Amino acid sequence: MPSISKILLTTSRNPTPRIRSFCHDFTRVIPNTVYVNRGKMSNDEVAEKAMEHNADRLILIDRWPEGLGVLRLLKTDVSGLIRVSPAVFFRGMLQREFGVSKVKPTVSIATSTSDTASEVVKLANALSDFLTLPIMEENTAHRAEGTIMHISRNSRGKTEATFMTQPGHVEAGPRIIVSKLEWSKKG
Repeated sequence: MPSISKILLTTSRNPTPRIRSFCHDFTRVIPNTVYVNRGKMSNDEVAEKAMEHNADRLILIDRWPEGLGVLRLLKTDVSGLIRVSPAVFFRGMLQREFGVSKVKPTVSIATSTSDTASEVVKLANALSDFLTLPIMEENTAHRAEGTIMHISRNSRGKTEATFMTQPGHVEAGPRIIVSKLEWSKKG
Protein backbone atom coordinates (compact mmCIF):
# COMPACT_ATOMS: atom_id res chain seq x y z
CA MET A 1 0.00 0.00 0.00
CA PRO A 2 1.57 3.35 -1.02
CA SER A 3 2.17 5.80 1.79
CA ILE A 4 0.34 9.12 1.78
CA SER A 5 2.62 12.07 1.15
CA LYS A 6 2.70 14.66 3.86
CA ILE A 7 3.25 18.37 4.23
CA LEU A 8 5.98 19.54 6.58
CA LEU A 9 5.15 22.78 8.38
CA THR A 10 7.90 24.81 9.98
CA THR A 11 8.89 28.40 10.67
CA SER A 12 11.71 30.74 9.90
CA ARG A 13 14.34 31.03 12.61
CA ASN A 14 13.31 32.84 15.81
CA PRO A 15 9.52 32.69 15.37
CA THR A 16 7.29 34.58 17.75
CA PRO A 17 5.14 32.59 20.20
CA ARG A 18 2.08 33.67 18.16
CA ILE A 19 3.58 32.19 14.96
CA ARG A 20 4.27 28.91 16.80
CA SER A 21 0.65 28.83 18.03
CA PHE A 22 -0.57 29.58 14.50
CA CYS A 23 1.50 26.63 13.20
CA HIS A 24 -0.06 24.28 15.77
CA ASP A 25 -3.54 25.47 14.77
CA PHE A 26 -2.76 25.14 11.06
CA THR A 27 -1.47 21.58 11.59
CA ARG A 28 -4.80 20.64 13.22
CA VAL A 29 -6.87 21.71 10.21
CA ILE A 30 -4.66 20.84 7.21
CA PRO A 31 -4.67 17.08 6.59
CA ASN A 32 -1.41 15.10 6.56
CA THR A 33 0.60 18.00 8.01
CA VAL A 34 3.50 17.51 10.41
CA TYR A 35 4.88 20.45 12.40
CA VAL A 36 8.63 20.49 13.08
CA ASN A 37 10.45 23.08 15.16
CA ARG A 38 13.02 24.71 12.88
CA GLY A 39 15.65 25.61 15.45
CA LYS A 40 18.95 26.27 13.70
CA MET A 41 18.26 24.05 10.68
CA SER A 42 19.47 25.35 7.33
CA ASN A 43 17.22 25.17 4.27
CA ASP A 44 19.04 21.98 3.18
CA GLU A 45 18.42 20.44 6.61
CA VAL A 46 14.76 21.42 6.42
CA ALA A 47 14.55 19.68 3.02
CA GLU A 48 16.17 16.57 4.54
CA LYS A 49 13.72 16.66 7.45
CA ALA A 50 10.84 16.84 4.96
CA MET A 51 12.15 13.74 3.20
CA GLU A 52 12.48 11.94 6.57
CA HIS A 53 8.76 12.57 7.13
CA ASN A 54 7.85 11.52 3.57
CA ALA A 55 6.77 15.12 2.90
CA ASP A 56 6.84 16.23 -0.71
CA ARG A 57 5.60 19.72 0.18
CA LEU A 58 6.62 22.24 2.80
CA ILE A 59 4.92 25.27 4.31
CA LEU A 60 7.26 27.80 5.86
CA ILE A 61 5.77 30.49 8.09
CA ASP A 62 8.11 33.49 8.12
CA ARG A 63 8.05 36.32 10.60
CA TRP A 64 7.49 39.73 9.05
CA PRO A 65 7.49 43.23 10.57
CA GLU A 66 4.34 44.82 12.00
CA GLY A 67 2.89 41.53 13.27
CA LEU A 68 2.50 40.00 9.84
CA GLY A 69 3.46 36.49 8.88
CA VAL A 70 4.36 35.16 5.46
CA LEU A 71 3.12 31.75 4.41
CA ARG A 72 5.55 30.33 1.83
CA LEU A 73 4.72 27.22 -0.15
CA LEU A 74 7.57 24.95 -1.29
CA LYS A 75 7.94 21.59 -2.94
CA THR A 76 10.76 19.21 -2.14
CA ASP A 77 13.00 18.00 -4.91
CA VAL A 78 16.28 16.08 -5.04
CA SER A 79 17.96 19.42 -5.72
CA GLY A 80 16.37 21.08 -2.64
CA LEU A 81 13.33 23.29 -2.11
CA ILE A 82 11.35 24.89 -4.95
CA ARG A 83 9.09 27.88 -4.25
CA VAL A 84 5.47 27.67 -5.31
CA SER A 85 3.21 30.70 -5.79
CA PRO A 86 1.85 32.58 -4.03
CA ALA A 87 3.67 33.88 -0.96
CA VAL A 88 0.83 34.95 1.35
CA PHE A 89 1.48 37.93 3.64
CA PHE A 90 -1.13 37.74 6.39
CA ARG A 91 -2.42 38.54 9.82
CA GLY A 92 -4.04 35.69 11.67
CA MET A 93 -6.42 34.80 14.44
CA LEU A 94 -5.79 31.68 16.49
CA GLN A 95 -8.19 28.87 17.36
CA ARG A 96 -8.12 29.83 21.06
CA GLU A 97 -9.49 33.25 20.07
CA PHE A 98 -12.54 31.45 18.69
CA GLY A 99 -12.88 29.33 21.84
CA VAL A 100 -12.83 25.99 20.01
CA SER A 101 -10.91 22.76 20.37
CA LYS A 102 -10.72 19.39 18.64
CA VAL A 103 -11.27 20.67 15.11
CA LYS A 104 -11.48 17.98 12.43
CA PRO A 105 -9.06 18.14 9.47
CA THR A 106 -10.10 20.09 6.38
CA VAL A 107 -11.85 18.09 3.67
CA SER A 108 -12.18 20.72 0.95
CA ILE A 109 -11.84 24.36 -0.06
CA ALA A 110 -14.95 26.42 -0.74
CA THR A 111 -15.15 29.79 -2.39
CA SER A 112 -18.03 32.15 -2.15
CA THR A 113 -20.21 31.72 -5.23
CA SER A 114 -21.09 35.40 -5.01
CA ASP A 115 -17.40 36.35 -5.03
CA THR A 116 -15.76 35.89 -8.38
CA ALA A 117 -12.87 38.27 -7.65
CA SER A 118 -9.93 36.91 -9.58
CA GLU A 119 -7.63 37.08 -6.52
CA VAL A 120 -10.01 34.90 -4.48
CA VAL A 121 -10.41 32.33 -7.25
CA LYS A 122 -6.68 32.31 -8.07
CA LEU A 123 -5.75 31.82 -4.39
CA ALA A 124 -8.34 29.04 -3.96
CA ASN A 125 -7.02 27.24 -7.05
CA ALA A 126 -3.39 27.56 -5.90
CA LEU A 127 -4.15 26.29 -2.39
CA SER A 128 -6.36 23.49 -3.72
CA ASP A 129 -3.53 22.32 -5.96
CA PHE A 130 -0.84 22.62 -3.27
CA LEU A 131 -2.86 21.05 -0.44
CA THR A 132 -4.48 18.47 -2.76
CA LEU A 133 -7.94 19.44 -1.56
CA PRO A 134 -10.97 19.65 -3.85
CA ILE A 135 -12.81 22.91 -4.42
CA MET A 136 -16.53 22.86 -3.81
CA GLU A 137 -19.12 25.54 -4.26
CA GLU A 138 -20.30 27.30 -1.13
CA ASN A 139 -23.90 26.17 -1.65
CA THR A 140 -22.84 22.49 -1.38
CA ALA A 141 -20.25 22.92 1.39
CA HIS A 142 -22.87 22.70 4.14
CA ARG A 143 -23.40 19.02 3.27
CA ALA A 144 -19.73 18.12 3.87
CA GLU A 145 -18.43 16.50 7.06
CA GLY A 146 -15.29 17.88 8.67
CA THR A 147 -13.83 21.31 8.18
CA ILE A 148 -14.02 23.53 5.08
CA MET A 149 -11.43 26.18 4.22
CA HIS A 150 -13.59 29.05 3.00
CA ILE A 151 -11.83 31.69 0.90
CA SER A 152 -13.69 34.94 0.29
CA ARG A 153 -13.57 38.72 0.68
CA ASN A 154 -14.42 40.10 4.11
CA SER A 155 -16.47 43.23 4.78
CA ARG A 156 -13.32 45.37 4.42
CA GLY A 157 -12.54 43.96 0.98
CA LYS A 158 -9.61 41.83 2.19
CA THR A 159 -9.19 38.27 1.01
CA GLU A 160 -9.37 35.83 3.89
CA ALA A 161 -9.33 32.11 4.56
CA THR A 162 -11.51 30.85 7.37
CA PHE A 163 -11.97 27.30 8.62
CA MET A 164 -15.60 26.32 9.13
CA THR A 165 -16.69 23.12 10.90
CA GLN A 166 -19.48 21.12 9.34
CA PRO A 167 -22.28 20.56 9.97
CA GLY A 168 -23.28 23.85 11.49
CA HIS A 169 -20.95 26.17 9.59
CA VAL A 170 -19.15 27.41 12.73
CA GLU A 171 -15.82 29.22 12.38
CA ALA A 172 -13.13 27.26 14.20
CA GLY A 173 -9.92 29.09 13.29
CA PRO A 174 -7.31 29.84 12.50
CA ARG A 175 -8.26 32.79 10.30
CA ILE A 176 -5.86 34.09 7.66
CA ILE A 177 -6.44 37.71 6.61
CA VAL A 178 -4.39 38.35 3.49
CA SER A 179 -2.46 41.62 3.34
CA LYS A 180 -0.70 40.85 0.07
CA LEU A 181 -0.14 37.98 -2.35
CA GLU A 182 3.17 37.67 -4.21
CA TRP A 183 2.91 35.60 -7.37
CA SER A 184 6.04 34.39 -9.15
CA LYS A 185 6.63 35.64 -12.67
CA LYS A 186 5.93 32.12 -14.00
CA GLY A 187 2.65 31.54 -12.07
